[in-house]
Amino acid sequence: MLLLAGYPAHGIVCDREGVLHEDRDLMGEKGWPAANTNAGGTTGTLQEALRGADVFLGGILAPADVAAMAGRAIVFALANPDPAAAGRHAGIVSTGRSDFPNQITNVLAFPAMFRGLLDLGAPRVTAHMLLAAARALADVVGEDLAPGRIVPSVFDEGLVPAMAEAVAGAAKAADQSTVD
Repeated sequence: MLLLAGYPAHGIVCDREGVLHEDRDLMGEKGWPAANTNAGGTTGTLQEALRGADVFLGGILAPADVAAMAGRAIVFALANPDPAAAGRHAGIVSTGRSDFPNQITNVLAFPAMFRGLLDLGAPRVTAHMLLAAARALADVVGEDLAPGRIVPSVFDEGLVPAMAEAVAGAAKAADQSTVD
């Protein structure tokens, strides 16, 4: 998704054993990210890859890992660490927890995604539909963007209609491109 959105391929993908790279013996779905990211050839552990990093997207992260990142880093840690502890080191923190701002969970996307797919009768979900949903989600925040508000609240009444419309539009565009 990030590559499709235009982000460069120098991002690094890790699993519990460390950085995915082309020299690792990877099976199945891990081969694609190893071949299409990590343009700098980074190897090592997640903790080594995080030193000086600007952004983290993922699950489990310790406060010490956040402290090792670049100043004012962006942390989308969907499981741990405690958002308050991460916020002492990072400029922007999101979490799956509902008791902190920037809650990023499937409840932000699923209702709207399914509404858009059902409204159009789309038979599949594509990466372009997901990207359209992400852009619509960002548009709902609009000018209210701030470190404590990078995504709208799950209770924002404009969220589901905006995302559903974007998903349906992307699905319709995909159908029209296959007809031509």
